[in-house]
Amino acid sequence: MAKVTYKDSGVDVDAGKLFVKLIEPLAKPTYKTKVSGKIGSFSGSYIFPKKKYKDPVLVASTDGVGTKLRVAYATGKLDTIGIDLVAMNVNDVVTCGAEPLFFLDYIATSKLNPQKGAEIVKGIVRGCKEAGCVLLGGETAEMPGFYKRDEFDLAGFVVGVVNKKELIDGSSVKEGDQIIGMSSNGLHSNGYSLARKVLFEKSKLKLSDKPSPLKSTVGEELMKPTKIYVRTVLSLKKTFKINAIAHITGGGLIENVPRVVPKGLKAVLDSSLWRLPSIFKLIKMKGRIDEVEMYRTFNCGIGMISIISSTDTDRVLRKLRNLKEKAMVIGEIRKRKRGEPGVLID
Repeated sequence: MAKVTYKDSGVDVDAGKLFVKLIEPLAKPTYKTKVSGKIGSFSGSYIFPKKKYKDPVLVASTDGVGTKLRVAYATGKLDTIGIDLVAMNVNDVVTCGAEPLFFLDYIATSKLNPQKGAEIVKGIVRGCKEAGCVLLGGETAEMPGFYKRDEFDLAGFVVGVVNKKELIDGSSVKEGDQIIGMSSNGLHSNGYSLARKVLFEKSKLKLSDKPSPLKSTVGEELMKPTKIYVRTVLSLKKTFKINAIAHITGGGLIENVPRVVPKGLKAVLDSSLWRLPSIFKLIKMKGRIDEVEMYRTFNCGIGMISIISSTDTDRVLRKLRNLKEKAMVIGEIRKRKRGEPGVLID
């Protein structure tokens, strides 16, 4: 009787070893002096910055990149999807003022291609460098028969820290506060199921098409990596009191902004104060999507909002310009009457 090996079932242990060898030099530059241990261990060890944080609160988040992966499969562009993975996590923890400390990734696939896997990790490393955190470890799983050939799934996990007295939780938001919107880099990693349905199924567009009003191809627009706001927010909070921050992800402005606004108050946004990027105009036009559906599905050009005192508005905007961040006042906080929604968009 012929012997059966693990490789015969579709799992290649040697490919896994090669993958680790390929990614080790990629991850090491994120370590600096913060890591104790080596790549390939059963767990990652992080040296906590106890001198910097006297009353620390640990903050954690986990997320993926959703069906944007379908576009990555189709384009074959794998070197930026890792940036999206990091961004979706670190942008969440920084909303409460936390500094991301370390990141872990999970890559599951039908059959591991070490070179393609390394391309994904390149993006993860770029994202970690941009966010100022360590790529501490991860897991790669070959699952033959579970995923289709050349398909994979990604998940990310981040741990951050903030001093308790610097925690941003929305409790200090008050009537008259101004809402600052920071521009997005396109769809980021949300709303792709609707975008793909409209652009590819309904409109029969190809990734290589460049329909008006786009300045680049559909594929290039959809693969723009999610913007990372960590350094901007951490720099801003050093000088100004930020009453609340919201990351505009799944659910768009309609679902995410009210999450940081206290009861009895509402956010009133004026859509004429910012420009709707071309990709959203295209999706809206091709899908004949109404405004409410757009604002509760996509970020519509605003990737993150911060709520600040009106007395700080001019200085905050000046600081954001100095940080090369495109930002503008997009609304204000007002009293909320019984039965009114938490956000109104005019």
